[in-house]
Amino acid sequence: MTGLQAGLKNRHLSMIAIGGVIGAGLFVGSSSGIATAGPGILLSYALVGTLVVLVMRMLGEMSAANPTSGSFSAHADRALGRWAGFSIGWLYWFFWVVVLAVEATAGAKILEGWIPAVPQWGWALIVMVVLTATNLVSVGSYGEFEFWFAGIKVVAIGAFIIVGALAVFGVLPGVDSDKAGLGNLTDHGGFLPHGPGAILTGVLLVVFSFMGSEIATLAAGESEDPQRAVTKSTNSIIWRIGVFYLGSIFIVVTLLPWDDASIKEQGSYVAALDSLGIAHAGQIMNFIVLTSVLSCLNSGLYTASRMAFSLGERGDAPKAFAKTTSRGVPLTAIVCSVVFGFVAVFFNYKFPDSVFLFLVNSSGAVALFVWLVICFSQLRMRRIIQAEAPEKLVVKMWLYPYLTWATAALIVFVLGYMLADTEHDGRETVLLSLLVAAVVLAIAFIKERVRRGAPTAAEGVPAETPAKVKAP
Repeated sequence: MTGLQAGLKNRHLSMIAIGGVIGAGLFVGSSSGIATAGPGILLSYALVGTLVVLVMRMLGEMSAANPTSGSFSAHADRALGRWAGFSIGWLYWFFWVVVLAVEATAGAKILEGWIPAVPQWGWALIVMVVLTATNLVSVGSYGEFEFWFAGIKVVAIGAFIIVGALAVFGVLPGVDSDKAGLGNLTDHGGFLPHGPGAILTGVLLVVFSFMGSEIATLAAGESEDPQRAVTKSTNSIIWRIGVFYLGSIFIVVTLLPWDDASIKEQGSYVAALDSLGIAHAGQIMNFIVLTSVLSCLNSGLYTASRMAFSLGERGDAPKAFAKTTSRGVPLTAIVCSVVFGFVAVFFNYKFPDSVFLFLVNSSGAVALFVWLVICFSQLRMRRIIQAEAPEKLVVKMWLYPYLTWATAALIVFVLGYMLADTEHDGRETVLLSLLVAAVVLAIAFIKERVRRGAPTAAEGVPAETPAKVKAP
């Protein structure tokens, strides 16, 4: 049997959608953002959150009309041309297989701290093997694992927000936190202690923790009711970002002064829990971070393999990538993705400051490239759908096309600001990501040229002209 199967249940899709916006980067990376922008980091998160909501609305419009495992890559293929689908698909795959190495290493560090008898590389290997096996069994087993991983993250952040809010307003029984209070938003140098410019610098530091919001649209293709799943996840993105990102960061910066040394030393969430006198706060947070890491690994492997499957199906990757087992699992796509992940883990241990650093930096701006491609794809796809299948427009982008153009302009502005940033490696990240993107684009154009020129020349028939874009 070939082809993916509808093995994801509605509860799986709901948790994948919620869990997709809660990455390990929220727990691990927020402390540097707070140190840079102070309480104003809330505006940085709000700005990026708004950007993600708008981009996901565009993606939701296209995916509800045509749910597919290739998601934005397949939409770009149809709207902008094969070069666009090929390029953004492979860049996205590259991003996630590098993430596999980053997350496996992060998880291994935590596990080694608990059980030092097993070396860090051993834990990284164990984690990768277990989650690979999970993905190889069936899409349902991936969904089940992600359901519980995401559930733990949601419950943990929900509890953190409730307990923290009670402490901020001084009504948490048995806790007397002298540092907590709304005054922390303005008492230590003001709401913007480093000036308005720090908001944009904060954007650079937090933007990549939002990657993963789009996973639900890729997974929808393997659900029982893809259109309903996409519509639901698109409509709920606002409250998900509002609660989990803005809500939890608000609690952190009101529980502690933004310049408290413990935020940088222990991490923002651990420091916040410690300030309440909660026993073993560090280990509790380590468990939550480990859950987030495993969730990210699980989803990263799933996402990379499904993108590879879609590329194989469209002839933009080896045909073997599009073959599935009797359980509907793209075996070759999963194995090839995890092999690259293993190689990246090896580089992380052998050449952390050269090869691996290059891999991380060269994939760093891919999130922004993906969002930009989604904007331009939606501009074209809306017209196609309206002309040929208007009944499929069950989700619509607001204020089309003006808000789409404004979103694209904001993404370009953020990329430009990164190019001017030398303090936080923004320039290096963009330049290296552009270099990799240029290589992939060159391959795409060469491949397209060969495809057009080769097929029927021997028979004296002109090379095939590109097919007209059809509606989803």
